[in-house]
Amino acid sequence: MHSAAARRSAGEALSRHAWGDAYAVLSAADGQHPLDPDDLEQLALAAHMTGKDTESDEVWARAHHAWLSRGEVPRAVRCVFWLGIDLVLSGEWSRSTGWMARGRRLLDAERPGCVEEGYLLALEGLQSYFSGDTANAKAVSERALACATRFGDRDLLTFTMVTVGESLIRLGEAGEGVRLLDEAMVAVTAGEVSPVVSGLAYCAVIAACHEIFDLRRAREWTAELSRWCASQQRVVPYRGVCLAHRIEIMRLHGDWADALDEAGDACRWLRSMPTARSADAAYYQLGELHRLLGEHGKADQAYREASRLGHTAQPGLALVLLAAGDVRAAGHAIRTALDGAGDQASRCRILPAYIEIMLAAGRTEDARTAEEELAAVAETLDAPLLNAISAQAKGSVLLAAGETRGAQAVLGRAVATFRELDAPYEAARARLLIGLSCRESGDEVTARLEIEAAKSVFRELGAAPDLLRAEQLALRAETGAASLLTAREREVLRHLAVGKSNRAIADDLFLSEKTVARHLSNIFVKLGVSSRSAATAYAHQHGLV
Repeated sequence: MHSAAARRSAGEALSRHAWGDAYAVLSAADGQHPLDPDDLEQLALAAHMTGKDTESDEVWARAHHAWLSRGEVPRAVRCVFWLGIDLVLSGEWSRSTGWMARGRRLLDAERPGCVEEGYLLALEGLQSYFSGDTANAKAVSERALACATRFGDRDLLTFTMVTVGESLIRLGEAGEGVRLLDEAMVAVTAGEVSPVVSGLAYCAVIAACHEIFDLRRAREWTAELSRWCASQQRVVPYRGVCLAHRIEIMRLHGDWADALDEAGDACRWLRSMPTARSADAAYYQLGELHRLLGEHGKADQAYREASRLGHTAQPGLALVLLAAGDVRAAGHAIRTALDGAGDQASRCRILPAYIEIMLAAGRTEDARTAEEELAAVAETLDAPLLNAISAQAKGSVLLAAGETRGAQAVLGRAVATFRELDAPYEAARARLLIGLSCRESGDEVTARLEIEAAKSVFRELGAAPDLLRAEQLALRAETGAASLLTAREREVLRHLAVGKSNRAIADDLFLSEKTVARHLSNIFVKLGVSSRSAATAYAHQHGLV
């Protein structure tokens, strides 16, 4: 820049991370006279930090050519790295691959053995990770990590630690991966790395924590990211991730009213940005809150907007269908979602809803198979939140199968863990299941206590659908003949009461027709009825359907 005043103004804005001011000053100066390569890099950085992706890409390319014109090949290749990050994150992998090929050719011809070779490897590792080639991402990034260590380059070291850590988690080595991510964050929180690397590291680590259901780390790093974003004036690219995960954490901790306000604000703010990155996740969290509050129309609208922006609408949309009583549609939707979930983390987020919907459809064996898959992953990751979710799922399956004592034991563990994690809604749902289990085993006193405790939490949170169900259960103190039925007999009676034949009941419950006939015979004796129509009438009169 030829204006000393402009240079001072830009430098002052950059020093206090006022990215909007820096962009305004630098772009104005560039309009008067083309900037030097150093200043072009600062302009590209300011454009990136304020969400101007197109402008950022264009200026990084200009800086690259400007360095080449001066014979500074390594600096030109460094620009390829920063440009390539934007291209990879926006899914423009062909362009990214082309730029990486150019960078390698330039280094091979000019300066082999420099740190920029590590930067190109790091970019290749990032692209492999997002394209699903996790093994290659780990291998290439480890080579980049060795290069960063050899040259002592803090940005490259931190960047590659994060990619290797993420890859290890995806490859089933969560413990080692998390340790590497924690080490990388030491440099980030100490302010030792550039703003772009800092922002990317925060986002990657928080996403990894959610992937392995590490609620404690997710909460800690989300709070740190919030503070970091607050210190970066007008920052756009990383604030969306911060907002979406912050809403999810608030929801888990029962701060639903504040979370709903924040979700609405986040959706509006993200949609007003030049790129709507992370708006999809914010809309999904908004849908989750509306669903839990019983506002199913608003939930459906939010899920569909999330889907339009690229986020999956499941399992939320399937649970809305279930709440509306459309078990068949919910079953189809959740099966499609589970079949399409390619990685372990995605399946774990769908499996609990799949189990709930399968149980509602009377497909206990399908639910059991899914519960066993969830339990296996929970055992591997050993994350408290996932352990509690898995225990609750197992308890619900045991309850459906009539194994009330076993259900009470695992549900009790789920409640204890949810309480430790300060997750009141999940704890209340588990207590409601304990209440049902106690009622099935004849302990009406404990059943009432558990149901009343769950009601209190649902009322405080505003969880209208759950509160209605709990109130119905509290009023339905089953006595007399109905209490003599086993869980399986109740299940058979429910299917009978909606007009299903013995063959249909057998198919739904994976039983033989002979077994269904025996259950019906026992039901008739216990209820003191002699026909299917009389048993159906009894079921409706006593709220067993």
